[in-house]
Amino acid sequence: MIDLNEFVEKGDVAPLGESCLLRVELDGIEPSIDRLLIVPRMANLSWVHAVIQVAMGWTNSHLHQFRIGDVRISDPRFNLDEYEGDPPVVDEAKVTLEEVLAGKGLEFIYEYDFGDSWNHVLTFLKTGPSQEAGIKHRAVCLKGHRACPPEDCGSIPGYENLLAALRDRKHPEHRSMRQWLGRPYDPEAFSVEKANRFLAQLKWPKVTEAALRKVLMARDRAKP
Repeated sequence: MIDLNEFVEKGDVAPLGESCLLRVELDGIEPSIDRLLIVPRMANLSWVHAVIQVAMGWTNSHLHQFRIGDVRISDPRFNLDEYEGDPPVVDEAKVTLEEVLAGKGLEFIYEYDFGDSWNHVLTFLKTGPSQEAGIKHRAVCLKGHRACPPEDCGSIPGYENLLAALRDRKHPEHRSMRQWLGRPYDPEAFSVEKANRFLAQLKWPKVTEAALRKVLMARDRAKP
């Protein structure tokens, strides 16, 4: 059983034992698309990437990076610093949430899909006393709001146009947008139970790309 006080304060972080409380919010969209997660403090950012993909609803179809001030952290296989003058990129597998906290980084950015540029604001939240039962090496979603946008919809303007077209049967793009989606899409839908079912399948302390793909495919086939 997980028993947490309400988590509303920012500031000096009160640790949850070996875990921390992390709010993930998609930047620039109202009403908010967000998730509230308990994540092991010793999780490296490569593992956190997998957690965000599962909890938010993405499909890991694009590149990603974390940004802490001017520091970029990502998968070195992406070669994000391959051109002369590019700032160096830190290996995400070698940076933990504990180290981010130690650097007083109470808020940082996770960017997914450099074309649509979905920026997620990651914020450590302050809590009161807590109990953690059986969550030492896994992530748990406490709550969340709304579904993430469909992949490749064209960033925020494209997402807003998509919603407008889906809402209005008389919209000139209503039929074409439904055909493009090829599946039912409810922008208000989010299931904490479903998110936790598949977060529990992420292996600790490392998730391979193949293993993450398997979890995401199972999640997308599963009923809410």
